[in-house]
Amino acid sequence: MKELLYLKDDQLKDLIEKLFVSYREIFLDSKKVLDKYSIGLAHNKVIHLLSMYEGISISELLKRLKVTKQSLNRVFKDLIKLEIVDFKKDDQDTRVKHVFLNDKGKTISEEIFQAQKKRIYNALLNSKSEEVLNFDSVLHKILNG
Repeated sequence: MKELLYLKDDQLKDLIEKLFVSYREIFLDSKKVLDKYSIGLAHNKVIHLLSMYEGISISELLKRLKVTKQSLNRVFKDLIKLEIVDFKKDDQDTRVKHVFLNDKGKTISEEIFQAQKKRIYNALLNSKSEEVLNFDSVLHKILNG
């Protein structure tokens, strides 16, 4: 990786492709689970965030997903139909709604996670501690611009 220090365009393009393909493969791993419930990648993203941030407000969810209200409503419509999400109004401000995965939603979330976990787990297991720490550090820097 020493050659990446020079930041040549071809090397950066190669790294971007690896990130893209890695992302694609991680989500392809969960495709059987998603297909089982007739949901897609957009649903997967919402389910993942709901599993990470229990009781997240809809406005915070919109910020994290960087999607329109209309797009999120389309996904919610499907998740409500599957009976996997619950909504609760905020105690202090009733205009604010919080979203939760119910037990069925948590089960689906866990199925998705187990399907995705194998690839990540094996990659981390077959890496040196220093590689894992450096990779995590670089990912944080990519995320934070």
